[in-house]
Amino acid sequence: MKAPILLLTAGLLLLPVGALADPKGGLAMHGEPREEADFSHFPYVNPDALKGGRARFAKQGTFDSLNPFIVKGGSADGMREYVFETLMARAYDEPFTLYGLIAETVDTPPDRSWVEYTLHPDAKFSDGTPITVEDVIFSYTVLRDRGRPNHRSYYKKVTNVEKTGDRSVRFTFDDSGDREMPLIMGLMPILPRHALTPETFEMTTLEAPLGSGPYVVDQVDPGKSITYKRNPAYWGRDLPVNRGRYNFDEIRVDYFRDASSVFEAFKSGLVDLRDELSPNRWAQGYNFPAMRAGRVSKEALPIETPAGMSALAFNTRRPQFADPRVRQALIRLFDYNWVNRTLYHDLFAYSQSYFARSELSSHGRRADATERALLAPFPDAVKPEIMEGTFSFAASDGSGQNREGRIEALKLLEEAGYTLKDGTLVNTETGEPFTFEILARTRGQERLLLTYAGALKKVGIDVRIRQVDAAQYERRKQTFDFDMIPNFWGASLSPGNEQSFRWGSKAAKAQGSLNLAGVQNDAVDAMITAILEAKTREDFVSAVRALDRVLLSGDYVMPLFYLPDQWVAHWKRLKRPDKTPLYGYQIDAWWYDEDPDTSAEMREP
Repeated sequence: MKAPILLLTAGLLLLPVGALADPKGGLAMHGEPREEADFSHFPYVNPDALKGGRARFAKQGTFDSLNPFIVKGGSADGMREYVFETLMARAYDEPFTLYGLIAETVDTPPDRSWVEYTLHPDAKFSDGTPITVEDVIFSYTVLRDRGRPNHRSYYKKVTNVEKTGDRSVRFTFDDSGDREMPLIMGLMPILPRHALTPETFEMTTLEAPLGSGPYVVDQVDPGKSITYKRNPAYWGRDLPVNRGRYNFDEIRVDYFRDASSVFEAFKSGLVDLRDELSPNRWAQGYNFPAMRAGRVSKEALPIETPAGMSALAFNTRRPQFADPRVRQALIRLFDYNWVNRTLYHDLFAYSQSYFARSELSSHGRRADATERALLAPFPDAVKPEIMEGTFSFAASDGSGQNREGRIEALKLLEEAGYTLKDGTLVNTETGEPFTFEILARTRGQERLLLTYAGALKKVGIDVRIRQVDAAQYERRKQTFDFDMIPNFWGASLSPGNEQSFRWGSKAAKAQGSLNLAGVQNDAVDAMITAILEAKTREDFVSAVRALDRVLLSGDYVMPLFYLPDQWVAHWKRLKRPDKTPLYGYQIDAWWYDEDPDTSAEMREP
């Protein structure tokens, strides 16, 4: 029998909430955790994987901080994953389930109005200092008051925090009905009270931080590289959630100026693995000597999570994008079929949903009774064709002319108050030309955007494409200093509080949030609330689809493409488990083995 989260008898239901105590080793967003209480390891890892070796990864851009919890600066890649730990660990073969890590057990009542964690007696920071309840409360307070906007937003739903025992701490939540909060708090990173000063927490630093994770920072070359070394005294190495993971003795991340440099480093063996996002490179770029010699593997791995939304975001805070008819026109001018064929070898799929490739997508599905009830208070929030599941972003004949799209776009622009005059689209009242700027970070983005700009020029719209460095790109993104910007919003099988950070009305005014489009929509806010309050998976799926319909109806972004699989190339000295979980491969489950004939029986535990 699967380990239950809450086992309530009729007698227990008569007890006051505070008297309920049924601590367990796992917690699922909906239903029960899949793993039994005495599970030994996740099914997508190799518990006998070799320990040792060095893995080298690449990142485009730069970094100027080792603090991943603040808006200021750009943090080095890997800090959250390798140095810091959370109260509980996520299982990547379940929609949203957590198992014990720093917190040995978790307890929460049926209404999830509070959650109590009991810390593992062996949990300690890498300097040997035990992790205490005081560290947990300290972490909560600092992140709530001085952390990134998502932490500040989520943690404000906590109305009370108290130490309930030598190793236990309880968080009590407000009356918002947010059933995700026990899991959100379970993913809270734990910071060392004895090694941090709250007053300086928001300052960038290149000083190696203290965490409790499997690695410590070994070397830092500011802006160029960071090296992590596996901590041989890591307290949690034998926990079920960690067996078969964190196998490399050393992890190095090198930073490169552009994508071409990253790929050249991979081809030469300076980088061991790369996620491939370019169809052009995937189709034509891997004919190099090491690949031909069989020393490099190229794989399309299955992934069963939503594809997320890759799109150009309209900054609706800007007057030229305030009218939805303008946004609709610009979307219609994007010639998907031609772009996919000429630029991407027809390897991409066109995003028709914020949750494409999953049951959470509303595309092609008629709204069910639950969705309609949720949306009833907002009769104008969803377009009829999107409600009925008949809507799709228009496809062209692929010729590159997109004549029908131009006709429809000009009609919408005329309705919005624009006129084509002497080859230039102008505001009918003011005579001002319609013009805007799109930020680009990479040459690949610039190539796509220049193609799009050419299509817009045909209807008299002057678009400037500006490629900026990584630091300026992030700064302008965080301060909403752009007209239009490409972005990717990832998605899981259990979207929740992050949706407020991306699309909620409050986040539209919070610098550093991911509400890049400036969405301020009561229906969006209500659907996010419904997601957080859903008690069953069925109600949850309906609420997510309803949110999807509202966002699609708002035309806040111009959808682009997604990959049908997870493309990864790696030197064969890196090995991976046979099974790929729902969320795609997890690099912390890979290992280093220079000898391809090494057998499982010869591997160190």
